[in-house]
Amino acid sequence: MDKNNLVILILAFGTFGILTTEMGFVGILPLVATQFGVNVVDAGLFVSLFALGVAIAGLVMPLLFSKVNYKKSLLLVLGIFIISNICFAFITDFNIALILRVIPAFFHPIFCSFALTLAAQLAKEGEELKATSRVIMGVSAGMILGVPIVSSLSYSESFELAMLFMAAINIIAFISLAILMPSIKPKEGISYSGQLKVLKKPSFILSIIGVLLISAGLYSVYSYVSLFLGLSNIVGNFLSVVLFLYGVFSICGNYIAGHLLSKVPNKTVLIYPFIISIIFLLLFGFYDIVMAIIILMIIWGVFAGIGNNIQQFWITSAAPEAPEFANGIFLSSGNIGITLGTTLSGIAISALGVRYIVFVGIVCSLLAFVFFVLRNRASKSETNLN
Repeated sequence: MDKNNLVILILAFGTFGILTTEMGFVGILPLVATQFGVNVVDAGLFVSLFALGVAIAGLVMPLLFSKVNYKKSLLLVLGIFIISNICFAFITDFNIALILRVIPAFFHPIFCSFALTLAAQLAKEGEELKATSRVIMGVSAGMILGVPIVSSLSYSESFELAMLFMAAINIIAFISLAILMPSIKPKEGISYSGQLKVLKKPSFILSIIGVLLISAGLYSVYSYVSLFLGLSNIVGNFLSVVLFLYGVFSICGNYIAGHLLSKVPNKTVLIYPFIISIIFLLLFGFYDIVMAIIILMIIWGVFAGIGNNIQQFWITSAAPEAPEFANGIFLSSGNIGITLGTTLSGIAISALGVRYIVFVGIVCSLLAFVFFVLRNRASKSETNLN
C-alpha cells in the first residue's frame, strides 16, 4: 500500500472517531437520561445540539480554514475532541455536559470536509470517487457502527468507559496522522468570495434543501431508534447486536452506492425517498414482531449507507469548483436535517408515541423527492445558459 492510500485510510479512521463521538449517544439516550437525571427528550439535546453546532459551523468553518495547512487543521480538531471526551467521562452536571458536547461540534466540519477533499486530491487519477467513498465509509461507520459499540460499552460496562473509548479512537487517529501524514497546504483555488458565489446557483440551493430533508427523514427515526426497538423488546445487548447488523449493512450500502452513483446517479437519487418511505411504513406495521424488525433494520442499514453517499454526491456535484465549501455545506445540511428530524420526532413522541415517528421520516423523504426533481431542472437550465 502506497503512502497516499494509507493516509486516506487514516483519514477514514479519524472520520470514524469524529462521527462516533457525534452519534454514539443515539443508542444510549435512556441511559444518558438516567446518568444526568433528566427525561429522554431532554437527553435528546445531546444529539440535536451537537448536530445544530455542526450545522452552524459547517457554513463557515471549512471556508475560514480553507487556506490553512491541512495537517495542522486536522490535528487541532482531533485534539479538541480528545480533551472533550476525556472531560465528559467525569462530568455529572447536565448543563456543563451540554457545553462540553457543543464545543467540539463547531470543529467537526473542518475535519470531515478536509478529509473528503484530501482523499480526492491524494487519489490516483480516475480513482477520486473510490477514495472519497472510503472516507464516507468512515462517516457511515461512525454514525452506524459507533452507535452499537458505545451502546454495548455503556450497558455492559459503564457510561464513563464508553466516553473514554471515544477519546481513545481519536488519540489513535491523532498519533497516526501526526506521524504518517505529510504537511499539505491547500491548493491555490478560488477566493473566499468566489467560493461563496456558488450560493447564487439555484441547483446548489435546491440540493441543500433536498439533502436537509432526506437527512431529517432518516434521523427522525434513527435518533430515537433505541426507543422504537424497545417496542418489540429489543433492548440492552440485544439492541447493540441489532444496531451492529444495521451498521455492517450500512457500510455495504456505501460500497453499492459508489457503483450506482457512477452508473445511474439520477435514477438512484430519485428512487431513494420512495424506498426509505416503504421501509418506514413496514417498520410501523411490524413494530412488535422481532424477526420482521431485525430484517427491516438490515434492509434499512443498506439504504442508510446509500443515503450518506447520495447526500455528499448531490451537494458536491452541484459545486465542483468549491470542494471544501461544498463538503462543509454537505455536513451542515445533513446536521440541520438531524436537528430538524430529532426535534419533530420529539414532538411526535410527546403527542402520539414513539411508534409514529416513522411518519415524520416519510413526510420528510417525500418532500426531499420534490426538491431532487427541482434541482435536476435547475441544473439543466444552468447548463443551457452556459
